[in-house]
Amino acid sequence: MKLIAIVGRPNVGKSTLFNKLIGQRMSIVDDTPGVTRDRIYAKGEWLDHEFMLVDTGGIEPDSKDVILSQMREQAQLAIDSADAIILVVDIKTGVTASDESVAQMLQKSGKPVVLCVNKCDSLGGNPPEIYEFYNLGLGDPIAVSSVHGHGTGDLLDAVFEKMPPEKTEESDGEILKVAVIGKPNAGKSSLINKILGEKRMIVSDIAGTTRDAVDSVVTKGEKQYLFIDTAGIRRKSRVNDNLEKYSVLRAYMAVDRADVCVIMIDAEEGFTEQDSKIAGYAHEQGKACVIAVNKWDIIDKDGKTMQEFTKKLEADFSFMSYAPFVFISAKTGQRIDKLFQLIDYTSEQNARRISTGKLNELLSYATARVQPPSDKGKRLKVYYLTQPSVKPPTFVCFCNNKELFHFSYQRYIENQIRDAFRLDGTPIRFLVRERGENS
Repeated sequence: MKLIAIVGRPNVGKSTLFNKLIGQRMSIVDDTPGVTRDRIYAKGEWLDHEFMLVDTGGIEPDSKDVILSQMREQAQLAIDSADAIILVVDIKTGVTASDESVAQMLQKSGKPVVLCVNKCDSLGGNPPEIYEFYNLGLGDPIAVSSVHGHGTGDLLDAVFEKMPPEKTEESDGEILKVAVIGKPNAGKSSLINKILGEKRMIVSDIAGTTRDAVDSVVTKGEKQYLFIDTAGIRRKSRVNDNLEKYSVLRAYMAVDRADVCVIMIDAEEGFTEQDSKIAGYAHEQGKACVIAVNKWDIIDKDGKTMQEFTKKLEADFSFMSYAPFVFISAKTGQRIDKLFQLIDYTSEQNARRISTGKLNELLSYATARVQPPSDKGKRLKVYYLTQPSVKPPTFVCFCNNKELFHFSYQRYIENQIRDAFRLDGTPIRFLVRERGENS
């Protein structure tokens, strides 16, 4: 997924443009310069492209004001990390010295830049004032009205035209993408260093050493894996450092593009609320998951330690009971082979497709064993079950009345599917439709 940053001096309409491009009102919009002081992120779509959009605070290149200086640093971080940049200027004020300074900053970045001339609110051809913006040396300016949405399609077309094409899935071949996620200092980088057999990642006891998602290709046997080391994800209340906010976003983006998520738990600390949030994001995205309990080598153990720890984790991760556990040591390499086996297995389950015939055999058995619920003399009739998609496996169940399909009965059918077809390590999606309703 490509990352696009919207930058420019204060009060040129960046936040209004951001809201228009993502199709919802997320950024605060106000006529007072400096309202957007931090970066705001959201996913967007244009034609067959998915992208992450970043709204930044206005850049005042020469300001000595503390807040404005911090906003400039924030914008610079977004520029450094973006795949493409939209520079927003104001048709009503014309080219200013600040616009020229920002344009020079962008030219030095070497990133693809598209010049957006905002507040061109009148219909018809380009206003004559637009030609002044050629002086910024950023190519053809694009007239846009972020309030009305005029020109936003042309703007996005120009952005994707300038960006290098995304790698297609075919170019990755059969490579399996694995995101290693978890709290800071859980041992994510140490694990990848052990797998690689080299010190590719900086490893430190200081939480937050990894600032970005880092990709490493590993060949094991005949299979290739792309391991993505991510920055630790902290609670929002603790994410104070400007750079770390960007790191957290990259970690979530790494989950989005992964096939399997390895959720690292620190055996010394045990399960925390933040672990549940990290795991919850991977679950919501429908990713295959393995829970790796790290630092197991330094835990005092007796014959029941692993059994008791597992029982506690099963209660803690009850919302994703399908995920298998493995107790590892990134330092010594203990059970890393077992981790690879689980990565392969959960990936296969996440991409598994079950024939409609087998699903409906199961459905007949399940409804005969436990009758569908009824209400006020009207009984639920379940007609058939089908699987339209994978990653995660998604099942659509057609019935006579969705309101009669109680949550508990839906959970019963889901559990029957899991038990019958051994769908471990992956979430499943279950959709209920009335017959004749489009799926």
